[in-house]
Amino acid sequence: MVTKDQRRRQLAREKFERQQARRVDHQRKARTRNAVIASAVVVVLAAGGISWAAGAFDSDPKKKDTASDQAAGDSSASPSASGAPTTAPDPCEKPAAGNPGTQQWKKAPAMAIDKGGKYTFTLSTTCGTIPISLDAAKAPQTVNSFKFLADKGFFDHTKCHRLTTAGIYVLQCGDPTASGSGGPGYSLPDENLTAFGKADANGSVTYPAGTVAMANSGPNTGGSQFFLVYKDSPLQPNYTPFGTMSADGMKVLTKIAGAGENSGGQGDGAPNATVVINKATVTKS
Repeated sequence: MVTKDQRRRQLAREKFERQQARRVDHQRKARTRNAVIASAVVVVLAAGGISWAAGAFDSDPKKKDTASDQAAGDSSASPSASGAPTTAPDPCEKPAAGNPGTQQWKKAPAMAIDKGGKYTFTLSTTCGTIPISLDAAKAPQTVNSFKFLADKGFFDHTKCHRLTTAGIYVLQCGDPTASGSGGPGYSLPDENLTAFGKADANGSVTYPAGTVAMANSGPNTGGSQFFLVYKDSPLQPNYTPFGTMSADGMKVLTKIAGAGENSGGQGDGAPNATVVINKATVTKS
């Protein structure tokens, strides 16, 4: 017969084993995503026939895909020739008081938006306000999820953790842990993947500057992480495009990209700018 103490020890052990399994799963997904990212964006430059690879947008590992600013090729946003970290001053303000939330959900929220309605995702950041027009008609489940999460304050006080400045040009946000592996606890299906037409010989399409799309770690694995494209970027058509930034939002993103990132010349690291989303809202107009 099992005693109460033995049962308590058994339950504690099983809980520990579940926690360990989750940690291992996170690490496995991170390694897989990094591998996918390394192979996902291989672009052949027509002029010189030079190939290069950039990381892909994962919502679990350290995303190796980034979008760049539409402001024509700012040299301050490029990796330095010497390989030294960019030393541009931080153009952003101190974050508002508060910490990211930790709430998780087992499944995506029930559909509650008007698929024919116009919604705006507004990021009030330490670097300025970024208004984003959402495409509820073509990405309804993604937009519905973002409204749900924004209403819950999920994005508030979260840090944009990744900036890419070589090959692809994006700022990645939406992870409350700022580690590249955080999310809401549920996954979303891919949507609107044909938005930018047929892929080229390299399997890529151009995600235009101003695009807002989902990060993921494979098919139908989107959560809360998303990326903002600040310059046209060649990517495989695997990332749900669900919004478009306004001109004012692009100016803010250009400022962030101009401060560079801290990878030591690799073109993919944490932004030098302190980019924190003080408040995120989704409103219907």
